[in-house]
Amino acid sequence: RWTLRMSNLSEMNRIKKLLLVVLLSSVAGVTPFAQNINKTDVKSIMKRVADWQIANPNKDAEHDDLDWTHAALYMGMVDWADLTEREDSDSTYYKWLLRVGQRNHFQVGKRMYHADFIAVGQPFIDLYIKYGNKKMIAPVMARANWIVDNPAETTLELDYRKSETLDRWSWCDALFMAPPVYAKLYALTQNKKYLDFMNQEYKVTYDFLYDKDEQLFYRDWRYFGKKEANGKKVFWGRGNGWVLGGLAEILQVLPKEESSYDFYKQLFVTLATRVAELQSPDGYWYASLLDPASYPSPETSATGFIVYALAYGVNEGLLDKASFMPAIEKGWKALVDAVEPDGKLGYVQPIGADPRKVTREMTEVYGVGAFLLAGCQIYKMIN
Repeated sequence: RWTLRMSNLSEMNRIKKLLLVVLLSSVAGVTPFAQNINKTDVKSIMKRVADWQIANPNKDAEHDDLDWTHAALYMGMVDWADLTEREDSDSTYYKWLLRVGQRNHFQVGKRMYHADFIAVGQPFIDLYIKYGNKKMIAPVMARANWIVDNPAETTLELDYRKSETLDRWSWCDALFMAPPVYAKLYALTQNKKYLDFMNQEYKVTYDFLYDKDEQLFYRDWRYFGKKEANGKKVFWGRGNGWVLGGLAEILQVLPKEESSYDFYKQLFVTLATRVAELQSPDGYWYASLLDPASYPSPETSATGFIVYALAYGVNEGLLDKASFMPAIEKGWKALVDAVEPDGKLGYVQPIGADPRKVTREMTEVYGVGAFLLAGCQIYKMIN
């Protein structure tokens, strides 16, 4: 009981500190984090988080090396590996990624159409670009070729009782998992079939799941018409974080002269602007974007993907720095606050399709991936 009381007291103190930070920043016009940020600290905490995750692998049998959960982790690890090798001549993390790929023969997941099972192709394409070994790209290219040549023909009305309704991008998370694969393959090969397929399928999903009034994505069609406790529509924090993160991945590789570039750019700016407005005072984005009080715990996977996207947007000149830096700074400070001394990242909402309660003890590999993606962009913006 004493341990529980101390834990609750610690949580109350943490909240008080965050509220004080917000109060001081509103008075001073800047956040203390903005004054204290430095590359050494950012790199140090990324290393702690990456090393903890490698030392504590996810042992969930349902989510193996090739699953979407790990694909998101590997994407963050690729950026982190590039940073550490470039600046410190440290190839530790690239070697870790290579071991993952080699023990799985760089295969993608088992389900032919399902977006979650091609997501791991994104880091494998990155490894191919670095090392030039065709074995690293052959499986994902074979999968993508088959899908492009044999597109799924099914409804976007997702129904988990009917597996074929997952053959297309019928849920918003899929826009992070699959489209960047086709964008990267197009950038690599200049074969328009990849770009045409991505554009067609993305716009179908956009037309179906994007609420133009709220400028947010529904998780899937089952949430049309549903309301939160406060009467607002149901929009999931991490779901919209997935979409923003996926857009950042697409924009990094899609040539600006392509006619579809402006569609992705404008959607990115609009969604980023809307999501930034929904940040909570403590710096986090909560599980429910329009009713944060219903799920008042911090949520680091949503926050990680959103901070990643916003920081990328500022770094690339897509988002106005003066307008977005306060949200980025508060968001990064909140993410850092969720890291334990040993490097474990907490407050990661478990796997699911909707807002849920989160505790500090909860962690997942995709949350770590988001943290590393965000950290690398934060590091890049520090002079």
